[in-house]
Amino acid sequence: MGDKQVMLIAVDDSEHSFYALDWVLTHFFTPPSDAKFKLIVIHARPSPTSVIGLAGPDIAATDVLPIVEADLKYQAEKVIARAKEACNTKSVNAEFVVTEGDARNVACQAVEKYHASMLVLGSHGYGAFKRAVLGSVSDYCSHHAHCSVMIVKKPKQKH
Repeated sequence: MGDKQVMLIAVDDSEHSFYALDWVLTHFFTPPSDAKFKLIVIHARPSPTSVIGLAGPDIAATDVLPIVEADLKYQAEKVIARAKEACNTKSVNAEFVVTEGDARNVACQAVEKYHASMLVLGSHGYGAFKRAVLGSVSDYCSHHAHCSVMIVKKPKQKH
């Protein structure tokens, strides 16, 4: 069959993104030998200056920057370690990439860089108000990524 198409999945530290990763591993990579895609797991790590900027101008950036940088690196390592464990559990070989930047831009740029056929994202399930205030990575990517975009929603719990 030649080279496989590339599927990107963006993960963060949310249960929604790991639900999406598990869903993809189960539905597209079982058994792993029959997989039609090469899987690349991407994580967008915020830049330290963007995080410090949220704290306001009173923060002495030079004192805080190394601490914030170390914490963001640690958080990214935890996310990737969890994603690797999920893939290993299902015997799926994947490539893991951490890129600094806004998740929306990182995902769309990764689509171009890796010539992805599909981008998979988890849905946080925000309502219209939260989505308008916080922005939606999946909404942005569905309009700007130059490939098919699949948004995996975690089923709502029935009461």
